[in-house]
Amino acid sequence: MTTEKKKAVVLLSGGLDSATVLAIARSQGYELYALSFSYGQRHIFELEAAARVASSTGVADHRTAVVDLRAFGGSALTAEIAVPKGRTSGEMSHGIPITYVPARNTIFLAFALAWAEVLGASDIFIGVNALDYSGYPDCRPEFIEAFERMANLATKAGVEGCQALKIHTPLIAMSKAEIIRKGVELGVDYGLTSSCYDPSPSGEPCGSCDSCLLRQKGFGENGIEDPLRCSS
Repeated sequence: MTTEKKKAVVLLSGGLDSATVLAIARSQGYELYALSFSYGQRHIFELEAAARVASSTGVADHRTAVVDLRAFGGSALTAEIAVPKGRTSGEMSHGIPITYVPARNTIFLAFALAWAEVLGASDIFIGVNALDYSGYPDCRPEFIEAFERMANLATKAGVEGCQALKIHTPLIAMSKAEIIRKGVELGVDYGLTSSCYDPSPSGEPCGSCDSCLLRQKGFGENGIEDPLRCSS
């Protein structure tokens, strides 16, 4: 007699963190439903990376939802605003940078919640991180805890008591180096991912935005070469 796997919706941007989270969810025995977003981001190349990562991981389904956040702008990722380059670790650790996309994780988790309810899934995975991150308010544990409480009040399944939603944040207290170490342990091919906020049209990373610098720092602290730099 075979036991049916529990289903999990995993937010998959195509970046280093989300690829690691997908591998963690797989290692925990979940049937994987990957959800990506075309939201008007300047780094649209990440969606190609998400497709590669989903395919290599063997997900049950991978969908890309379209929501145009360029309608509001307010971020270097969704408006004609320059992406900050060459910031130090100290500069990254203070304030909320212009690459913050207003309410992005709230919107993404709302979509994930809707799909999870349709699937009958009680688990959502997201790669937020509160250590090596750029000061985004929607990457904090307080935000995730509040959204989880709201989610269990907002759905038919939650109200009827037949589905208690859990939002998993396995990277929340990990450094970038620890995330990479975990991913390597789980066999993640980081050469398939894309982390850059301002890549070239062909997807080559700029090497100097916050995301690129944090990625370089994580690989450097592990004493290993980033496969994207090897192939460039």
